[in-house]
Amino acid sequence: MRTFRLVTACPDRVGIVAKVSHFLASHNGWISESNHHSDDQNGWFFMRHEIRADTLPFDIDAFREAFTPIAEEFAMEWRVTDTAQKKRVVLMASRESHCLADLLHRWHSNELDCDIACVVSNHDDLRSMVEWHGIPYYHVPVDPADKLPAFAEVSRLVDQHQADVVVLARYMQILPPQLCQAYAGKIINIHHSFLPSFVGAKPYHQASLRGVKLIGATCHYVTEELDAGPIIEQDVVRVSHSDSIDDMVRFGRDVEKMVLARGLRYHLEDRVMVHGNKTVVFS
Repeated sequence: MRTFRLVTACPDRVGIVAKVSHFLASHNGWISESNHHSDDQNGWFFMRHEIRADTLPFDIDAFREAFTPIAEEFAMEWRVTDTAQKKRVVLMASRESHCLADLLHRWHSNELDCDIACVVSNHDDLRSMVEWHGIPYYHVPVDPADKLPAFAEVSRLVDQHQADVVVLARYMQILPPQLCQAYAGKIINIHHSFLPSFVGAKPYHQASLRGVKLIGATCHYVTEELDAGPIIEQDVVRVSHSDSIDDMVRFGRDVEKMVLARGLRYHLEDRVMVHGNKTVVFS
């Protein structure tokens, strides 16, 4: 069913839900899903509505025009999207295939409602798997001595393919600040640890040395600060003293796949709202 997704955030006050509901009802809008959250600590209110498009008398542009006065009245940060227009996704990976293969399978099985525009990698190892799905594959090597040309090409490809979101599916390079700024809120990463613990390289080795009983994965938006962006989704798996580092890596890969897929799905369905360095996720 085609729907419009209306997502809003604003200072909390009386009358927000009533005003929005009256607006939708006055245009015969059928709400198929509604989510609200009031952040008492910060005084903010978050809301997400899905409205059946076939019950409304206007298209998405006319919806924006009609809703703008309400948004201005309540000083809203807001957006409305049309599910008929699938989001375009650029996937990036290095040599490890588990996260990329999982996303490609979910896309191929129609579990992810998006268009995968292309895959970009700093290695050529995963080309045959990607091209089997009929998706363009771009090998963009990264010179450790001068990374800027490679990331300039990455930026060009992302722009060329009109990406709505970029997913780092175990892309083992740190993005430069200018790229993070240019696509703020549009780059999703999977980090193989339960952030903020064990930041950076080899987190499973760090966890093993620490003797932890839980390991996990974190899906988050990319910012200039390494592995510190707003968290979208996390999960854990229990380990014990008898598990080797190889065991922990194997367990962790399973968690990484699930967490990244859920995080991307929430983003594609407009369920994630960023406020400061935190998120509200209407899952």
